[in-house]
Amino acid sequence: MIGRWKRLFVLTPNHSSRRLRGGEAVISCSSRLLYKCLSSAPLPHTHTHTQMRFLLPSSSVWLFRLSSFTGGLRLSACVTRRVRRTFPAGPPRLFSRKLTMQSSRNVTSSSGSSGREEGLGKADKKGPGSTLVVTERKMRSPSPLPSLGTNCDDDSEAESFQDGRTEEVDRDTRSRAFTWCRDFLSGSWKTIREEDFQIGIVSGGLSNLLYLCSLPDHVSTEGEEPRRVLLRVYGAILQGVDSLVLESVMFAILAERTLGPKLYGIFPLGRLEQYLPNTRMRTDQLSDPAISAEIATKLSRFHQMLMPFNKEPKWLFGTIDKYLDQVMKLSFLRDAHVKKYNKLMKLDLPAELESLRALLAATPSPVVFCHNDVQEGNILMLEDEERTSSDNLMLIDFEYSSYNYRGFDFGNHFCEWMYDYTYNKWPFYKATPEDYPTREQQLHFIRGYLAEQRQYSDIPMDQTQMEEDMIIEANRYALASHFLWGLWSIIQAKISKIEFGYMDYAQCRFDAYFKQKKLFS
Repeated sequence: MIGRWKRLFVLTPNHSSRRLRGGEAVISCSSRLLYKCLSSAPLPHTHTHTQMRFLLPSSSVWLFRLSSFTGGLRLSACVTRRVRRTFPAGPPRLFSRKLTMQSSRNVTSSSGSSGREEGLGKADKKGPGSTLVVTERKMRSPSPLPSLGTNCDDDSEAESFQDGRTEEVDRDTRSRAFTWCRDFLSGSWKTIREEDFQIGIVSGGLSNLLYLCSLPDHVSTEGEEPRRVLLRVYGAILQGVDSLVLESVMFAILAERTLGPKLYGIFPLGRLEQYLPNTRMRTDQLSDPAISAEIATKLSRFHQMLMPFNKEPKWLFGTIDKYLDQVMKLSFLRDAHVKKYNKLMKLDLPAELESLRALLAATPSPVVFCHNDVQEGNILMLEDEERTSSDNLMLIDFEYSSYNYRGFDFGNHFCEWMYDYTYNKWPFYKATPEDYPTREQQLHFIRGYLAEQRQYSDIPMDQTQMEEDMIIEANRYALASHFLWGLWSIIQAKISKIEFGYMDYAQCRFDAYFKQKKLFS
């Protein structure tokens, strides 16, 4: 069989009907082998007159009978069957073993789409034994929720998807979201019908898929259940199962301390969070002096926390080492990916990592509880009349948080001033290197951080010398930020279905790394 076909099942005893997953082409042949057709792959053939492209909508399955591997295709007695997707019988594979780069991923598309067109057009059957012609038509994107039969060997970056992000929620995601809200929130959520359930995509996430779920306007709450919640569906988690457990514990602790949103429900594929009315922060607002000072204050408070986690600063280089090992073993199929990957491999990343490790070993930085991803998408500008104008920001999304070197939080945040992830055209981000904070802007941030820290410490300090040391610390650890997220992005290009130009972003981050290295090494 053709190499791009993936074996799905073996040796079925007969042609009896089976419940099948939508979006899979199933062929019954004399050896009774069933094969799953990738949406972008041609059907296997040895006869020169049976070439075709075959695409399926998410809720339909067409059955064909192949009389022999050399004969022609013909429609089976059951021309079409409408099938409904069902929930997995057990937890996803991610929770039975740690995710590897060679097999399953627990979320297979983006906020509604992988960027591929998927559809089934008209079947033109001219007569017995004739070639079946299937024409393509654009259909709704596949579900971002995991299908246990999926395989991630195919590349998934949506390079051809250049007409903006998906805005529609597919039926399978909607159905699962309705079930989660009904079961975990109870109250009025148990009384509404699925057709009255309201759900919309919240854009901007690069690691997870976010949805806003709401009760219809005509339904009143029965008790303390919320009217709206944020549904977070985990994306391609590179940290492993342990990180999900730790993040859930962390999320609950911060919620209890009113330092983060409330937690309403948690399940293997994601969680339900409190929706806090907020104005989306733009990248250019990070440089606003008042906002920058408040972010520094919030980060200083975050660093003061004592959390029940391993206090050794293993996260940074442990994560980089793991990512690099995976990156060096990757292979891509799409030509555009292969060219970009080969260009990145010419950088000799293993040798570069050793150089970075030595540089940071010579750069003093205290170990604190770090957020590790302070960018505008992870900062809420709350719309709460009870809050003061100087206290309306909240840090969210703690999936990368850990004990780490303080300089990483500084340097990583400064790097994020350059990247706008709301750009709605391919590659779905916009890099502006000149927006990296100036020396004065960095000093403004550092002084705000130290002002908050002095409230908890009576240790005398040489402010001027400390500021100079922290500028060096921040800008050297910015190199680690570029290196980490560059590797992360290469891996995401292989396994993620989120609509984003991951390979382009990886190249962008490594370009910035070498530019920064010349200035601060």
